[in-house]
Amino acid sequence: MDRDFTVRSNHDMGGMMAGTINKDNHNYVLWEKRVDAMMMLLSNDLGILTVDQLRKGIESLPPEAYDKMTYYERWMASIANSLLESGVLTTEELGVKMKEIELKSNKSEKNS
Repeated sequence: MDRDFTVRSNHDMGGMMAGTINKDNHNYVLWEKRVDAMMMLLSNDLGILTVDQLRKGIESLPPEAYDKMTYYERWMASIANSLLESGVLTTEELGVKMKEIELKSNKSEKNS
């Protein structure tokens, strides 16, 4: 089966005009810093995940998800999927943690 290498994937924008690039400093919110730190721990310190795996996971996101997600949301989706695929996490463990975070977030919103 021949593959058409001229068709671009959703993430592949090389050589295409995508508008001007905002070069202003970006103030990272805490969760973005944590995602970056998690990737550094998983790749450099623990050797569980490679940058290539992160990129592959991001590039394999469905176009509608890729377009809606922010930069670090894509990272988080890729990291989570990689950890699930490799058996480091189970879907149950991830679900429990996500529920904990949701409850904590809802509490803090009510208190503010």
